[in-house]
Amino acid sequence: MPTYGYARVSTEGQDLEPQITALRAAGCREIIEEKASGTDRTRPELAQLLGRLRRGDMLVVVRIDRLARSLAHLLAILDRLQTVGAHFRSLSDPIDTANPTGRLVIQVIGAIAEFERNLIAERTKAGLAVVEVRGRKLGNPGLQAGDPEAKSRLVAG
Repeated sequence: MPTYGYARVSTEGQDLEPQITALRAAGCREIIEEKASGTDRTRPELAQLLGRLRRGDMLVVVRIDRLARSLAHLLAILDRLQTVGAHFRSLSDPIDTANPTGRLVIQVIGAIAEFERNLIAERTKAGLAVVEVRGRKLGNPGLQAGDPEAKSRLVAG
């Protein structure tokens, strides 16, 4: 069974090497690397890999959040894999969709992860609202003041 690894980090400053090492140790014959936000569903490397997977292939990630950041996206990917007869395995969770128990567990973990992200987003919004009520302006002070150097840093960064 061909085994493909998928390693993703969100920013250029993050290191893919720990994921690559773990995926090689798990027997992945090919590892696809991507630097993109997990919330971005248009990740080209992942899309290309998903298009190549066939019956019996296995897609392996270190953690499920490397593959998808929402339950809906995760389930869409898993449905696509199931349609072509491919499987999914997460090394850290540990989950293997080649069996019914693994499919159930991934749905439960995905739901809990999405719930946690929603709670974090709500707490962040509440905190920002408190700051705003206290009269503080949100955002980059340099950009608000029209500082050209702040604009340059934003464009360059």
